[in-house]
Amino acid sequence: MKLSQGKMKSQGKMSRAKFMGAILSVCIVFSISGEIKAQELVADDTLRGWDRSWSLGLNGSQASYSNWSKGGVDNFSVVGSSEFSALYRIRSYSYGFRLLTNYGQSGLEDEGVRKTDDRLSLRNRFMYDLGGGDSKFSFFTNIHLETQFTDGYDYGAGPDGEDLLISGFMAPAYISENAGLAYVPDERFSFEAGIGLKQTIVSDTDLSTLYGLEPGERFFNEAGFTLGINYNREIVENMIYSGYVETFSNINRSVRRTDVTFSNRLVGRINNFLNMTLQFDMIYDDDFSDEVQLSQVLSAGLSVNLF
Repeated sequence: MKLSQGKMKSQGKMSRAKFMGAILSVCIVFSISGEIKAQELVADDTLRGWDRSWSLGLNGSQASYSNWSKGGVDNFSVVGSSEFSALYRIRSYSYGFRLLTNYGQSGLEDEGVRKTDDRLSLRNRFMYDLGGGDSKFSFFTNIHLETQFTDGYDYGAGPDGEDLLISGFMAPAYISENAGLAYVPDERFSFEAGIGLKQTIVSDTDLSTLYGLEPGERFFNEAGFTLGINYNREIVENMIYSGYVETFSNINRSVRRTDVTFSNRLVGRINNFLNMTLQFDMIYDDDFSDEVQLSQVLSAGLSVNLF
């Protein structure tokens, strides 16, 4: 069972053809641009041993009104984030690890508190330089876990206007393992292609059919082909854009049913502690919906680099 088109209004609408065309255009731009930076989990050639970093962020907004002629609804919003990464390199071997967590809630007058952001992402990356440290080509292996912390709802989508539960912790969770060849011409660009496995886990069997599983099933495994492009560029001083495109094509399905994730983040740093962040994501996964999923978050607040 998939969510109906009415239930998916809050997630935006875009035809599959337009979405795939947009992704193709982005891939072409990435390929010809000369000012692109490599992905975060590729160790620099000069690194010897470990390099670690950890940043914490807290963004929010608040508004209240009393006898205000222009109208308005009292509201508040808070989003917390944490990103820890570690890189290691010795001769031709390198390893990258990243733990990314986001969680946010928003309160609206007469509507209660609703979730605005929720992500738990674990990524491991192993690489072997084919040129002994000087080559543009490397073998790679990735292991990635993606899920969320708390229940997610489609608000007001029930027959009587009630909220419908559509997700939860490990419901779904996606685990992927892939290996192949990576092309990293310099520190500004990376492209990879390979083969891989993808597991979909749904711990709550009431949600199984929403994510392509049979009723009552908790686990589904797929094999297929993967592609990935990573982009990171300082547009102007203190403003950095980073983004990536990842695809997974099941070998037993038409290429038209390829899963696509396109993630974008623009960070503008005001000073050592204040920043503004624009996050925009697009996902196509027809196990969940025939429409493209869209997410956009604009926030401002505190950011601290612990090390």
